[in-house]
Amino acid sequence: MQAPEFWNIKHGRGSAPFLRTLLTPFGWIYGHSTAKRMQDATPYNPGIPVISVGNASVGGTGKTPVTAYLLESFTRMGLNAVALSRGYGGTEKGPVVVTKKHSAAQVGDEPLLLAKHGPVWISHSRSDGAKAARAQGARVIVMDDAHQNPTVNKSLSLLVVDAEIGFGNEHVFPAGPLREPVKAALARTDAIILMKPNADFEPDEELLKQLSGFPVISAHLAPKAQLPSGKLFAFAGIGRPNKFFDALLRHGAELVESLPYSNHYKYKETDIQSLMELSGEYGAKLITTEKDYVRIAPPFKKFINVWPVSVQFEDELTLRRLLHPIITAAKT
Repeated sequence: MQAPEFWNIKHGRGSAPFLRTLLTPFGWIYGHSTAKRMQDATPYNPGIPVISVGNASVGGTGKTPVTAYLLESFTRMGLNAVALSRGYGGTEKGPVVVTKKHSAAQVGDEPLLLAKHGPVWISHSRSDGAKAARAQGARVIVMDDAHQNPTVNKSLSLLVVDAEIGFGNEHVFPAGPLREPVKAALARTDAIILMKPNADFEPDEELLKQLSGFPVISAHLAPKAQLPSGKLFAFAGIGRPNKFFDALLRHGAELVESLPYSNHYKYKETDIQSLMELSGEYGAKLITTEKDYVRIAPPFKKFINVWPVSVQFEDELTLRRLLHPIITAAKT
C-alpha cells in the first residue's frame, strides 16, 4: 500500500482529523499487540554482537542502505559479518543464505540488495536465523528492520528516522504510520540515524527536540552513478515513491512522468510492457530504484535504467564510536 497523505499531517483540516479519529481504535489494538509481543518474548542470545537497524513507522526511511553500509564496513575490516532479514515478501522461510540463484519472489527484494555487500541470511524466525549464522561462524549480525522484533538480544539498536516527516501524525497504524507509539520505540533506542533528503536540509526543531538525549547522526542518500541523459520516465514501488522522484529532480533529471506503485510491488510482464509503451510515447527512458529493479523479470531489465544510491553519514566519528564496542567484541 501507499502511505495516505493524512499520515503525515499533524495539524490539518478537512478529512484528516476525522479519518484519524475513525481509525484510532484500530491503532490502539495494533499498538497493544506490538507491546504484548515485545513483553512476552524471551530473546535468544547468540553470544555475538547484534546490531538492529529499524524504524518506528511502516514504509521506507532508509533502513536497508544503512544495513548495507554496516555489512560492507564490517566485511572490509575482515570481520565475519552477516545481515539477517526476515525476507519480507519471499516464499523461502529459511534459515538460508541468499545466493545469486535466488529471486526476489523467493527471498524478498531487500535481501537481494544486501547480498551485494556481504553474506545475507533470511529467516522468518530471526532467532533461528541468528542460531544458524552463529553456527556457520558469524562474528557479528546486522538485523535489517528489527526494531519491533524481540526474539534476539541486541547489542546496539539504531532507529532510522525520516528527517522530512519525522514520526508523521504520531498515530499508530492504521490511523498513522507508526508501528508503535513514539515513546515505546525510543525507549529501546540507542542512537538515531536521521535520514535527510540532502546534506543541506534543516530538520524541524520539534523533531530535534523529540530526539534530544540520543546520539543523532545525520545522513542522506547519495547517487552512485550519473543519471542517464535525455527524457526520463520514473516508476517506483517503495515506501515513499515521491522521495525517489524528488531526488531525481534535485539531481537534474529531465523527468517527463512518474508513476508510483505500492511498496514491494511485484511487477508483472504486462506492467513492464505498459511502462515501455508509456515511456515510448514521451520518447523517454525508463528509470527506477535498485529495490524495484530486482523485482523485474530478467528479460525486461535491459530496457530499464537503475539509479543506485548509498548512505552518506555526516558524522562518521560518532558512528564509529558507537560501533567500537561491537568491533572489539567481534574480534575476540
